[in-house]
Amino acid sequence: MTGTTRTAILVIDMQNDNLHPDGAFAGFGAAQHAQEQDVVANVRTVLDAARSAGIPIFHNRIVAYPAPVGLGGANAPIFRMIGPDSLKVGTWGADIIDGLDPQEDEPVLDRVRMSTFHGSALDVMLRNLQVTNVVIVGVWTNMAVEHTARDAADYGYTVTVVSDATSSINADWQRVALGYALTNIASISTTEEVVAALVTGVG
Repeated sequence: MTGTTRTAILVIDMQNDNLHPDGAFAGFGAAQHAQEQDVVANVRTVLDAARSAGIPIFHNRIVAYPAPVGLGGANAPIFRMIGPDSLKVGTWGADIIDGLDPQEDEPVLDRVRMSTFHGSALDVMLRNLQVTNVVIVGVWTNMAVEHTARDAADYGYTVTVVSDATSSINADWQRVALGYALTNIASISTTEEVVAALVTGVG
């Protein structure tokens, strides 16, 4: 994340149903692991540093539409988990969690698939800004974060995943995603390391 590169922050699915103790997926362990990771505070720290450095930020949400049921697909178990009530557009569950509110110049992109590149204008927007590096924060590390990191690498971006500004369903999934699945795809950095890089002039 140095030199003539330009960096953007991708914030993935920091939504109430994915993170909040009253969210739809709290029973899966998602809210507990997010708390263990202190993921909301760590994402906020990354965003604050990025804003101070003038780094573009893109918020992404995975959503379910109310009708017709099944718009998100049923071809894989993960898609069958989403909706019809969880992550429903226009509801509290689909909203970005308090404390991470997007600013006016930060796009919020909605989609129905795992990767934030699938079905959104994200790649076009990044290329319009001449972005070469993406820093990924958000949830879930073994799902949307991993899918996004793989797509970003395939599209030609250099990828950093922030280990303590991401969370999953439990620590085991987090360990496997960061320690195995992403090892040949992305650099793994801490919030402290990423903030230090942003402060020294990345972007």
